[in-house]
Amino acid sequence: MASPWLPILYAILIWWLSTGLILYLDGLPRRSHHWSMLGATALMPLAAWGLLAAGSMPSVTGAYLGFTCALIVWGWIEMSFLMGFVTGPRRSALPEGTRGWRRFVCAFETMAYHELLLVVALLLVLAAGIGGENPAGAWTFLALWVMRLSTKLNIFLGVRNLNEGWLPEHLRYLASYFNRRRMNVLFPFSIMASSLAVWLVFAAGFAAAPGSAEAVALLLVGSLLALGLIEHLFLVLPVSLDGLFRWGFRSRETAPERPTPR
Repeated sequence: MASPWLPILYAILIWWLSTGLILYLDGLPRRSHHWSMLGATALMPLAAWGLLAAGSMPSVTGAYLGFTCALIVWGWIEMSFLMGFVTGPRRSALPEGTRGWRRFVCAFETMAYHELLLVVALLLVLAAGIGGENPAGAWTFLALWVMRLSTKLNIFLGVRNLNEGWLPEHLRYLASYFNRRRMNVLFPFSIMASSLAVWLVFAAGFAAAPGSAEAVALLLVGSLLALGLIEHLFLVLPVSLDGLFRWGFRSRETAPERPTPR
């Protein structure tokens, strides 16, 4: 009988490795970013094929395949943003004195193209997975999108830890749109909704037939939701996640940013 902890450990490991790898590649000199994106883009046809294939595979292999391919697609979109290829029409700091709704509009303009790409990818992944025999990929991408959207809104409204040190030099202007506060009105609702989602998904995963495709898919997605919940908590705790990805930040120490014209 397969251990229910295997998909949980797999989700944690691939999340840690993929996040650290993106941070590492993003910290390399700008001239390397085109090659990094080219390599990641070369994986996209395989990821798309994997998502389509996994949707019709009611098996544990299909669950892992859909989960992994959804993460590859997500990682490609994150790289395109962090490396500055797909951001938004506004690429400058928040104008001094900007408040209220205008501040929100300006903030959205800094990542409008990125957000549009995320929505298009979400719809495509959902179309490929929802209604199929194995929707693990669709569940995975949806969980990532919801948790990341919540994180962005909370950072905009105000939290203790803004993680602005994670931004590469060419995106440092984004920090001017962040707001540092002990708490904001959305945060408690984000925690309650995330906690409920984690509990429901894990409960369904452990209740499903042990070792089944359904159980594995639910435990994989539940693990991602739990990691997202932990990331939310670190937004307001007096500690950061930097130490967990120290190896990912190493490229910024050994290869300082040297802006070059594109």
